[in-house]
Amino acid sequence: MTSPVIGVLALQGDVREHLVALAAADAVARPVRRPEELADVDGLVIPGGESTTISKLAVLFGLMEPLRARVRDGMPVYGTCAGMIMLADKILDPRSGQETVGGIDMIVRRNAFGRQNESFEAAVDVKEIPGDPVEGVFIRAPWVESVGARTEVLAEHDGHIVAVRQGDALATSFHPELTGDHRVHGLFVEMVRAYRTSESL
Repeated sequence: MTSPVIGVLALQGDVREHLVALAAADAVARPVRRPEELADVDGLVIPGGESTTISKLAVLFGLMEPLRARVRDGMPVYGTCAGMIMLADKILDPRSGQETVGGIDMIVRRNAFGRQNESFEAAVDVKEIPGDPVEGVFIRAPWVESVGARTEVLAEHDGHIVAVRQGDALATSFHPELTGDHRVHGLFVEMVRAYRTSESL
């Protein structure tokens, strides 16, 4: 089977690190900045960065509505940190004019773990990731305040939800792309493979 083509939303944030991690997990990884590039991928990663900036740029580049449509249609999507905020159906404390793609029935609190100088690393046990805990890098990270019935909690840290999955949508508060451990990206690549197989039946 050919490797799935997975895009990384390349408007702002740690795009290069995700491209490297996806390639290491046996995907064909491409930056996505325009609607026509989005149309050519099997799945998409929304990276960390600044969620308000990503939201505004997605609207400016004409990507917000096509992205919402593809997520509604079932395209696998994975959001890290700011990407988790982008995938939330509701943000507790949105900035003025901030929009989300949605797709995961959850309420997210921005910058919940503190400011930039309060960033930290922690071992996180993630369901569906076999072996040792994942080393989570938390940088101005959000956490999930609550989830709906369709959303599965995959991991918690210090009593707060930091990884979730709803169908083909995955989100983590932390940045696995910064650690050299590509298992979370490997999980997402397998989600995209399964989706692509189901679409071809």
